[in-house]
Amino acid sequence: MLLAIILFILAGLAEIGGGYLVWLWLKESKPVGYGIAGSLILILYGILPTLQSFPSFGRVYAAYGGVFVVMAVLWGWLVDRKTPDLYDWLGAAICIVGVSVMLWAPRS
Repeated sequence: MLLAIILFILAGLAEIGGGYLVWLWLKESKPVGYGIAGSLILILYGILPTLQSFPSFGRVYAAYGGVFVVMAVLWGWLVDRKTPDLYDWLGAAICIVGVSVMLWAPRS
């Protein structure tokens, strides 16, 4: 379970970080190197979820979506300095509960 959580976090950082670099390049006129670095990081994001041991692509990506929501709220808070409100935290908590149910519920 710990490896799954680490891989979800790494994938989230790669997607948000890579997307952020591309954003800076295209929206804030940073040098093209930002776009290239962001694109390479986004390729890494595409690879990381394949390292998960869960057999279902759809389940892994659905669960990752919940983790991404939480990480995006944290990114906005720590990097963009936009303080999340109660509803941001509530929504993020609901997502984590949903992810936990999807991944670790007993199945026959």
